[in-house]
Amino acid sequence: MSDQHKFRYLLPPGNNFNFVSKFKGWVIFAVIAMIASIGMLFVNKQVRGEYLNWTIDFKGGTEIILAFKDKTTGEYTKPDLGKIRDELEKADKTVELSEISWTAEDAKGDDVAVNGVIVRTTRFSALVPATAQKVVTDFQEAFKDRELHKVAWSGDRLSVRSQKPISDADVAAVFAKSGLEVKPWDQTEKNLYTRADEGTGEHNQWFAISGLAKQYELAIEKAEPTTDVVVVQSYGVGAKAGDKLRDDAVKSLIYAIFLIMLYLAFRFDIRFAPGAAVATIHDAIIVIGVFAVTYTEVSLTSVAGLLTVMGFSVNDTVIVFDRIRENQAKLKDKKLERIVDISLNEMLVRSILTSATVFSTTLVMNIFGEGLVKNFAFTMNVGVIVGVYSSLFLATPVFLWVSKTWYSGTGPARRRGLPVAPAGTAPTPTADDE
Repeated sequence: MSDQHKFRYLLPPGNNFNFVSKFKGWVIFAVIAMIASIGMLFVNKQVRGEYLNWTIDFKGGTEIILAFKDKTTGEYTKPDLGKIRDELEKADKTVELSEISWTAEDAKGDDVAVNGVIVRTTRFSALVPATAQKVVTDFQEAFKDRELHKVAWSGDRLSVRSQKPISDADVAAVFAKSGLEVKPWDQTEKNLYTRADEGTGEHNQWFAISGLAKQYELAIEKAEPTTDVVVVQSYGVGAKAGDKLRDDAVKSLIYAIFLIMLYLAFRFDIRFAPGAAVATIHDAIIVIGVFAVTYTEVSLTSVAGLLTVMGFSVNDTVIVFDRIRENQAKLKDKKLERIVDISLNEMLVRSILTSATVFSTTLVMNIFGEGLVKNFAFTMNVGVIVGVYSSLFLATPVFLWVSKTWYSGTGPARRRGLPVAPAGTAPTPTADDE
């Protein structure tokens, strides 16, 4: 028996792909993809009204924290996130859910772990146009015997003028049909709304509804009758705060690109920095373009994913550049183009395997994850692909172009990317590089 082990290679050792000769085509493809990505943003603005599908982080909305108790024992219970999501999405397609845990005191005064849910939505009100119209229709049908003169919404309140009085208890069932809860009148409101106008004899009444938190509470309790939903906190995120977060996200990307260039200029050589910057900009634009095409939600988690992608891409680019620099020192008799080809062939399998590992891990998160986890994983899936592409087929061509344009002489030295011999001295002979 042979003592040698037989290995299965992704690519056979000694592969010799000619990358440099194809660089022009790869760069043109990258430029077209970036133009298409930017163009898709304006298409979305024209068709959908927004460049991207912004979430509450950037557009504003409401964030609600819910806890859950067993109605029989009064003890905190762990929610079924899937069931809650299915129930809330029936009324609100923009809803996002994520788990949260904290410590609270139970009825006995002991500290217990509470497993709750953060509900985030771009809505500020429990009322949507379709629901508002349904309530008006149902109201007119249910109280046609009260001689209605006017039924109209003003914000979250329903204004009603009728010849005969209608109480808050009377309308509760009508609102409940649409998943809304009417706030009970206080004593002042009762005195005001139950008295007819002295001039016209009409009754002017206002019926206010509870907010989003109450609507979600009722929806969950309807689906889970044994569960008591507790609204721990509810607050809105204004549009101005969302705009500031969006501006800060853009600034973070610009700062990242600048610092990457600065790092490469000191770590390697100024010739390497433009290539890494172009590759990083390419990655950011393409990932944003994919979000625009698919109209996937863009949140702060997406920005975090995009920054992670940029870091991953730079890491891959640095490793490629490091191999090129090593080969420049070892293969001084070869042209710069040939050195680049050799370096990329040597790093090709490593880049594919590393990227495939990250891609497969985040793909599982993308398939089985939900909410913010899925959002982050989707960003990484797209980013890993474009990151490898830019490291091999964009950063390197830019480095090659910069080296040959500004850091080479004329004649043989320029072709090889080598220093020019001083004036008056004979050039050093070199071996053929093939």
